Amino acid sequence: MAATLTELVARFGGELVGDGARTVRQVAPLDRAGADEISFVSQGKYLSQLASTHAGAVILPADARDATDLPRILTPNPYLYFARVSALLNPPPRPAAGIHAAACVAPDAEIAADASIAAGAVIGSGARIGARTIIGPNCVVGDDARIGADCLLHANVTVYHRCEVGDRAILHSGCVIGADGFGFAPNDGQWEKIPQIGRVLIGDDVEVGACTTIDRGALEDTVIEAGVKLDNLVQIAHNVVVGAHTAIAACTGIAGSAKIGRHCMIGGAAMIFGHIEIADGTRISTNTLITKSLPKAGTYTSATPFTEHEVWQRNAVHMRNLDKLVNRIKQLENRLNELESKS
Repeated sequence: MAATLTELVARFGGELVGDGARTVRQVAPLDRAGADEISFVSQGKYLSQLASTHAGAVILPADARDATDLPRILTPNPYLYFARVSALLNPPPRPAAGIHAAACVAPDAEIAADASIAAGAVIGSGARIGARTIIGPNCVVGDDARIGADCLLHANVTVYHRCEVGDRAILHSGCVIGADGFGFAPNDGQWEKIPQIGRVLIGDDVEVGACTTIDRGALEDTVIEAGVKLDNLVQIAHNVVVGAHTAIAACTGIAGSAKIGRHCMIGGAAMIFGHIEIADGTRISTNTLITKSLPKAGTYTSATPFTEHEVWQRNAVHMRNLDKLVNRIKQLENRLNELESKS
């Protein structure tokens, strides 16, 4: 795949400065780009690297017009522009349409004629697979499940019965959609399973990372709204709602019935309690523990910096005695107030 700068601007917009006939065949970072590659700068502190780059062209913010003599495209968001150029120059491989002879498809499943079902895939009774969707090797789509149009399920994805995935979704290898939520009733020292009869509903343009798990609802559905991006190894429990266009980084855990707002950003290894609500536009830092609802958007952080073990042990002792220290301080303040009033 190759494109001239003129073709890129015609497709993606921006202002072209320099030789529009310059052809680029790949994207690359500034320090490794060659003459047939295009790179980008989105922050002013990296503009100095333009002097030594061997890139054939660059993508720059509008205020960096004169930062180089290289052919360049000026745009308000160079990073986004670079992403779009990369997608154009690196189209994903697409298998041929049709059902592989080694796939197992129920007779009453509805498979679009231009969909692709790979070897080892299992498509259950009543399942529906949309137009141009790719179901990778060894995927399982359960009974009465629905996968929309233009989706990509990488190898070994499991979508349980009755769950639904919207259009243009990407599900990476090993993710599990619709396993039972963690629901058990105590019974005389033992646990009795509570049937999980809800579904998982995934909206359009959602991406789910490798080995991420989204549990089906206990009674109502677990809902992942349109445009949500989930990293690898994220756990989303039953009845959770994740609002549209929220992004959640790896190893985050969200407990049951939590409601995450739209356009939120949640850092890696964050832990969110169940039955709470997070406001639209909230940012949660990595390793942060959220124990109660956040009704006001903002950035929330609770990470404790690491330290030497001996120092941590001493600090842990202080933490255990904080309540006693607070009471002693209050007593001293009261005594000080009494002495000041007498004087």
